[in-house]
Amino acid sequence: MQPPSPPSAITLLSSFLFLLSLLWSFFLFFQWRQRCHHHHHHKLLPPGSMGWPYLGETLKLYTQSPNTFFSTRQKRYGIIFKTHILGCPSVMISRPEAARAVLVSQAHLFKPTYPPSKEIMIGPEALFFHQGDYHSMLKKLVQSTFLPSTIRGSVSEIEQIVLKFLPTWDNTTINTLEQMKRFAFEVAMLSAFGGGWDIDKERIKHLYQCLEKGYNSMPFNLPGTPFHSAMKARTLLNETLIRVIQNRRESNGEDQGGGLLGVLLRHKDDNLNHLTDSQVADNIIGVIFAAHDTTASVLTWILKYLHDHGHLLDAVTKEQEGIGREILEGKRGLTWEDTRRMPLTSRVIQETLRTSSIVSFTFREAVEEVELEGYIIPKGWKVLPLFRTIHHSPDFFPHPQKFDPSRFEVPPRPNTYMPFGNGVHSCPGSELAKLEILVLLHHLTPTYRWKVVGDDEGIQYCPFPVPKRGLPISVTARINKTKL
Repeated sequence: MQPPSPPSAITLLSSFLFLLSLLWSFFLFFQWRQRCHHHHHHKLLPPGSMGWPYLGETLKLYTQSPNTFFSTRQKRYGIIFKTHILGCPSVMISRPEAARAVLVSQAHLFKPTYPPSKEIMIGPEALFFHQGDYHSMLKKLVQSTFLPSTIRGSVSEIEQIVLKFLPTWDNTTINTLEQMKRFAFEVAMLSAFGGGWDIDKERIKHLYQCLEKGYNSMPFNLPGTPFHSAMKARTLLNETLIRVIQNRRESNGEDQGGGLLGVLLRHKDDNLNHLTDSQVADNIIGVIFAAHDTTASVLTWILKYLHDHGHLLDAVTKEQEGIGREILEGKRGLTWEDTRRMPLTSRVIQETLRTSSIVSFTFREAVEEVELEGYIIPKGWKVLPLFRTIHHSPDFFPHPQKFDPSRFEVPPRPNTYMPFGNGVHSCPGSELAKLEILVLLHHLTPTYRWKVVGDDEGIQYCPFPVPKRGLPISVTARINKTKL
């Protein structure tokens, strides 16, 4: 019998590398355990489970109903509990006063943050990820674009977008979410770039959609993964926007055009320095992200709720028909003042924002060790105020699962209704979102009716909660509509 051959150098090297990677994995695991559970003996972390190493409870968060994920842990651990999601040790809170402390009264102790993968995708220079002077400067610039005094001049342009879209829906079956994304993207582009500019919207839209598909994927930057494809799209999107920015800088001198882009390009600090191209690009992507998916998801839920509550649809239609008659008599278009006279439609929007809670939570990070609700939150841990849990609490909203716009005939209890966040980092585009929804409903409800195709129960997450399959509906013109 021949003696066994000695192992080759390649085999020995492979074995060594495997052993080294195994030891490194154990080292990272124990580091993770120590980081997650380290605390002084006289201090106590919130109760909860950290799940699997690195993965934590991320898969459970994004494969379960958010109501189920939050409520089961709240019942088990209480109104504050720890977990581990998207690679980050986190603490979730569901008491309004605690949420206010994190977002408002003690906001200096909790900086706005997302998991690193999200910051990379949107852009590290974006408004969302900063505090202090840089954040204050950007917030003022973005707010100036979305103040009522500014967007009131956009009513006619948004109305033209609506009038272009609605006839394409007549007598056909549409995917509501996809169509609302198309509509919201058009409005977002108008807000970002202004009108009258030659922008390659289709390329920007295509690259943004590729980026969006990887937004809630696991951050594995390996060929073939959604995250890798999203990062490639992010690079191309950045290059495309940089060209747009440079063309505007070169062709207009001091007149940099309208929209948020014009505002950002015209800005100079005390030393007369402009924002860099990357700062401008990151904030344009951030605004499109904030203005696109969330508004489209809310609109999808509104059509679902109006479909399911015929009496509300009839009442909203009557309100909009009354305004429509005045517009027809005055031989004019829809105005900002008209949108301020839609109380029932506005309450339907408010209740949809509460019930659907598109943004289930927001991310903050403890900048130092903080005591909250009797527990210690270590420096660097994420803190997530749970808007959805607060919005669905029977303590603040009786019969929370019932869709009832009349509950907003009186103001809700302070800090219990936060569809756009709270504090200095609340969404600056909330008024624009409500405006575009009002304009669409003004033209949709008096003219069309819709019926859900197939089973209309269930929710999907992509990344925000929306009706199953994006709510396919068949749309037809109203046969007995009141003549305006």
